[in-house]
Amino acid sequence: MKAVIAGAGIAGLVAARQLGLAGWDVELLEKSVGPRPEGYMMDFFGPGVAAAERIGLYSRLAAAAYRVGSVDYVDAAGRTTSRLDYDQFARFAGGKLLSLLRPDIEQAALAALDDVPSGWVKIRYGAAVSSVRSTDDGACVSVAGPPEATVEADLLIGADGIHSDVRAQVFGPESEYLRPLAMRAAAFIVTEPALNALFRNRFILTDTIDRMAGLYSLRSNEVAAFLVYRAASEASGRRGNQSPRERLRREFTGLGPTTDRLLALCPEYPYDDVVAQIVMPGWQKGRTVLLGDACGAVSLLAGQGGSLAIAGAALLADILAPVTSGEEIIPALAEFERRWRPVVEEAQAAGRRAASTFLPANRAQRLLRRWIIRATHLPGIERLVARRIVGRTLR
Repeated sequence: MKAVIAGAGIAGLVAARQLGLAGWDVELLEKSVGPRPEGYMMDFFGPGVAAAERIGLYSRLAAAAYRVGSVDYVDAAGRTTSRLDYDQFARFAGGKLLSLLRPDIEQAALAALDDVPSGWVKIRYGAAVSSVRSTDDGACVSVAGPPEATVEADLLIGADGIHSDVRAQVFGPESEYLRPLAMRAAAFIVTEPALNALFRNRFILTDTIDRMAGLYSLRSNEVAAFLVYRAASEASGRRGNQSPRERLRREFTGLGPTTDRLLALCPEYPYDDVVAQIVMPGWQKGRTVLLGDACGAVSLLAGQGGSLAIAGAALLADILAPVTSGEEIIPALAEFERRWRPVVEEAQAAGRRAASTFLPANRAQRLLRRWIIRATHLPGIERLVARRIVGRTLR
């Protein structure tokens, strides 16, 4: 059996590995010219932990993880206004939580392809999907290249992210499924030894209204920056022809000397995208199925994107592993969606709940957030906060 997977992100790489181990012939197409270096720090917990342990990926992830002592909210003068103990957050998440850069998760999944016998999984970078034909009998994918090519397979998996080309080709335009959460998020990495030493082993977040800047020290002299702001400001008409760097400087200048220093070092084209979810009535059509953010983006507010990417890909491969004929594929895809959709929908609900408090809209909401964080050590309150953060993945 042959599968074509569009997208060599976390979900695509894990699906390719697991299908390859099951004896499928897999061709992985990625439109980027190589592994993507951009991305922010992610909390890895929930369903992905058990899945990563089961498929032998957890040790690779743990080796790349960062030690975080606390999440500190600071004012413009750098004073801590509230603090969340990270060991406590780990308890919220069921006891196992890893802090990982998104590119490090992808690199771990890429390295794990070495476990597959040679020749079963092939990766083509710089291979953009230009057209797709999907029927009950198979899938045909045209690749823009260069070189241009046509790939036929028994199955097509669209794991090409929230702005999926496969989804647009097979299921319809993005506007039908994208549900913005009125925010944008940006991320970049800069070399800054002084900030790296000052904030090591802590997440630093600005305690601000309508926007938030954050940073975390990496193992070298680098600092990972993370910025979130209300997308409503985009409608002000001031965007014009500004580059992402200029837009971020416009939005965040004045939040304090630390943020100003990050903005001074910001590259011209950092990662900068809408914070949104993908909500669809169905994830399969013919011999095509969507996976990961392409069909069920939960948004960074749910905090489980990487976890769900791994768990969903592992489940899909488990269900497809025993398939030996084309006629068995469509029922298998239906079974995958039946089992996986409730997990995704609960994570999306958690993300929507978090959207109302993630960026305080006024001083009263900011004060309420401080009180909630300070009260997390109290019996009963801790459990309520945990439910709001991780949803029903908590046991």
